[in-house]
Amino acid sequence: MKPIAFFLPNLYGGGAERVAINLLKGMAEKDVPLDLVLADAEGPYLELVPKSVRMINLAAGRVLKAMLPLSRYLRENRPTALLSHMDHANVVALLARNLAGTKTRLVAVEHNTLSAAQSKFIRGRFVKPFMQLLYPSADAIVGVSKGVALDLEQQLRLPAGKVMTIYNPVVDRELLAKANAPVDHPWFQKDSLPVFLAVGRLSTQKDFSTLIQAFALFRKQAMARLLILGEGELRPELEDAIDKLGIAEDVSLPGFLPNPYAYMRHATAFILSSRWEGLPTVLIEAMACGCPVISTDCPSGPKEILEAGKYGPLVPIGDPVALSKVMLQSVANPPVNRELLIQKSMDFSFEKAVDNYLAILQQ
Repeated sequence: MKPIAFFLPNLYGGGAERVAINLLKGMAEKDVPLDLVLADAEGPYLELVPKSVRMINLAAGRVLKAMLPLSRYLRENRPTALLSHMDHANVVALLARNLAGTKTRLVAVEHNTLSAAQSKFIRGRFVKPFMQLLYPSADAIVGVSKGVALDLEQQLRLPAGKVMTIYNPVVDRELLAKANAPVDHPWFQKDSLPVFLAVGRLSTQKDFSTLIQAFALFRKQAMARLLILGEGELRPELEDAIDKLGIAEDVSLPGFLPNPYAYMRHATAFILSSRWEGLPTVLIEAMACGCPVISTDCPSGPKEILEAGKYGPLVPIGDPVALSKVMLQSVANPPVNRELLIQKSMDFSFEKAVDNYLAILQQ
């Protein structure tokens, strides 16, 4: 059997990369032959790739430079289908298929809300015209939430229904097992203060600056601690804000950790402070660990996941006052029963997502 190929820029610790790894795991368990084609084989998630997956390193440096080597891969290997992730990589994949002259079935996956992300990145404004030109030629387009799918159709002027929704594979036995691992951190010892947890890249999108401001307001009324797991370009700026607000003793930024789930299981509440998302994996992961969640009502995903506030409060984007109030309420009255959160997270199981993707890849 010819393999199904995945194409990504690299395997740094982002949500799209985590989704791709989870899909690879789920398909590998079904004995599907798989190739993972990377513009550059770099990043902490490399060690999570299943052993049965053949990895192809194009060693291109940048995604755009991967176009010719990806075209050569398609021509020489002729995979059953190519599943490409993230807008700029999708554009390169579509161009590479055209150059290869093959009939490889190509499915493009969009992980973020295009309209929200466009205003933040120069690259995004450059890529959008190519998306409008090339996306209609994809055999299928997937949005990871209904909000992402609808927004993409509107932004690229695609026919209604052209973009299908497949929720991400998030919850499996391995995640639940990791959640039960011990946490050797002084803040999680018995009878310690409440701990708020956030996980994500230290970037503009995740808006941890608003979370830090909200925590500073919270600290004026109650005692607690804030732990932000992740690494990124805004670390110096965030550390400076923490120092200026006088909360350095109660805020920790330990960097990227391979197992955030044990922290989620023990945290008082998980907070997603993002300005935009596609389908925030970490929010679902926290729920699967039984952790109460608080989220901004950002486009797109949180409202769908939390069913408009049924499974956790939604707050306006970039509003530290509103966020601090909900944080205070979460300590006084935990918002949702933990078992209900775990049950809801099963809507985003590996099994459902893998079956849905295989259905469109093997047509």
